[in-house]
Amino acid sequence: MPVSHPVAADQFTADRERTRWHDQALWFVRAKRDRCAQSLPEWEDLRETASTIKHYTISHLADLLEQFETSARALGVHVHWAGDAAEHNRIVLEILQQHKVKRVVKSKSMLTEECHLNPYLAERGIEVVDTDLGERIVQLAGEPPSHIVLPAIHKKKEDVSEIFHEHLGTPQGEADPPLLAEAARQHLREKFLQGEAGITGVNFAIAETGGIVVCTNEGNADLGVSLPQLHIACMGIEKLIPRLEDLPVFLRLLARSATGQPVTTYTSHFHGPQPGGELHIVLVDNGRTELLASDDFRRSLHCIRCGACMNTCPVYRRSGGHSYGTTVPGPIGSILAPAR
Repeated sequence: MPVSHPVAADQFTADRERTRWHDQALWFVRAKRDRCAQSLPEWEDLRETASTIKHYTISHLADLLEQFETSARALGVHVHWAGDAAEHNRIVLEILQQHKVKRVVKSKSMLTEECHLNPYLAERGIEVVDTDLGERIVQLAGEPPSHIVLPAIHKKKEDVSEIFHEHLGTPQGEADPPLLAEAARQHLREKFLQGEAGITGVNFAIAETGGIVVCTNEGNADLGVSLPQLHIACMGIEKLIPRLEDLPVFLRLLARSATGQPVTTYTSHFHGPQPGGELHIVLVDNGRTELLASDDFRRSLHCIRCGACMNTCPVYRRSGGHSYGTTVPGPIGSILAPAR
């Protein structure tokens, strides 16, 4: 039986020191977002423009999805449709099995977390290595992400030290962040070289061109799909935008809202497979059309997964992401979860 949020929150807040720094760390990110936003006089105009584009997209979703499929196929992309999480997982497994893949490197994808892809593949003999540093930390710890942008925000450096000592063989008690980061780099470099396929999420998909865009700060998505010949991109159907010229609006908003940066370090555009390779895009519903049909919750499909609502919400900041018991926690997760 699932644990209720108040019970799980009590478990988190029992450690008062952890609650304090978790609260402060997230508010620090929120304050960075505010400073970065205030540096743009056109900030509110950008938000309004993005909302208008999203409203148009959601209102014409079926037509734009068909346009995206046609455009992507013209680029040599294999396009797949999944009605729910189970179908998504079966499609990904079939693609990997067709290519006899046993080792996968994956960049951050909340959609695959939503579908519980990692354990599904592991049960069928396929190793999946999350290559985002925060994601890898929680994967080694046997935990789900607690935040959609900062997956290991609930871990202190001493916690990471223990995890790395157990799994990577770092010296016991070594909690210096640069040394821990170097250990992770060496560990992940080996995994990248062993990867037989790369799986990514999708931040934005462009109906007009059939291209997809993946934003990271670590470059792991680029490396993960550059070495193998097989790239599988998994996306919810709400990730669509109509035109390439719409993209800069969202890129300016996403980085500032998520981490208080003017732009993410890497904004990677994929327009078809690399020479000699294959690109598969899996479009997933999994409850999204139910939200689309709801007058009360349709606007939740405008969400660009920046995580700013979590950094703002005092309940989330003081109770931790795991207390929600859902893939996407916090305010937006409370709206999305019932549709899953």
